[in-house]
Amino acid sequence: MPQTHPATPAESLIAAQGGRITRTRVAVLEVLLAAEQSLTHDEIGAALDDKGIKHDRVTLYRTLDWLVESGVAHKMAGDDRARRFGVAASGPHEHAHFHCDRCGKVVCLEGLQPAVAVNLPGGYQLDRAELVLHGACPTCGKGA
Repeated sequence: MPQTHPATPAESLIAAQGGRITRTRVAVLEVLLAAEQSLTHDEIGAALDDKGIKHDRVTLYRTLDWLVESGVAHKMAGDDRARRFGVAASGPHEHAHFHCDRCGKVVCLEGLQPAVAVNLPGGYQLDRAELVLHGACPTCGKGA
């Protein structure tokens, strides 16, 4: 009987969503899991390059789209209009973010659930809302 190796956390997250476990999906998710902040497409690509993992931009975009659509990751837009990606650690993307205006770092604030009280006109349906707090991170705030 062949011995199976235990699934990595990335493989387990992908499988839990019914996704096909591919080299790129696992590699991208491992980068996001190891990151201390949300990352841009370019930052993820650079991290893959640093690990010697071959990839192309289109496959990376498709992988990120799948991770977001499946609920494994979330994305948000930064002030520079670059999309940033992070692991959806607490399930659906229902938390706030903090954006350091000095260094550009964007972090998830898992413990801060935004309360959205919106009275939309008839026929409108709210799918998601983003709350981004701006200021200085602990590193940048030390010199202030």
